[in-house]
Amino acid sequence: MKQGQDIREQYADRLVVIDHPLVSHKLSVLRDKNTPSNIFREALREIALLEVYEATRTLATSPIEIETPIAQASCQTIKGKEPVIIPILRAGLAMQEAFMELIPTAQIAHLGMKRDETTHEPYLYYANIPASVANRPVLIVDPMLATGGSLVAAIQAVRERGAKDITCVVIVAAPEGIQRAFEFDPHIRIITAALDGGMNEDAYIVPGLGDAGDRIFNALNA
Repeated sequence: MKQGQDIREQYADRLVVIDHPLVSHKLSVLRDKNTPSNIFREALREIALLEVYEATRTLATSPIEIETPIAQASCQTIKGKEPVIIPILRAGLAMQEAFMELIPTAQIAHLGMKRDETTHEPYLYYANIPASVANRPVLIVDPMLATGGSLVAAIQAVRERGAKDITCVVIVAAPEGIQRAFEFDPHIRIITAALDGGMNEDAYIVPGLGDAGDRIFNALNA
């Protein structure tokens, strides 16, 4: 299995690993096992906000002339339809707010998946994907990309609905998951705040940040 640097080089045109001091700082908050749930949620939301910038880099724009209080100005505005944002339930909900904050007119859809703790593979229990994904950019959001099973299932679900332009936005990724996703669909883009070393025998990312869903929803002791 290829490791981090090899993965970066192989998929350099489709993979973005954000390198920024603010992201690095907030990742340290997420990784700390002593970070309380409310602070964890806020740090994750803030990283997602910073990722929106990269996730929307390829949106088409068109020129527009406007009047400032001083003079006429040539500006750019987003051309066409806004993206469809698809959080993978449940952890992806924590990133949804950040995307809606910067793209308030985006359409929201949801995919519900649960991991089988024996096989470490997901099963889809809910899908609400509008037909509009066929002619809009699609942003699939989920904090963790470990085995790649959930992301592959999500990509397959939106492709079946006609989606053509898919960007996957995660917080922490393992090389195994990235490779699996690109092998399944080489035309997607993946944006991550961190690319970790791999996974343990329980399919958790190492060093990772633990179970993102449990930490987001304060369910570690449930």
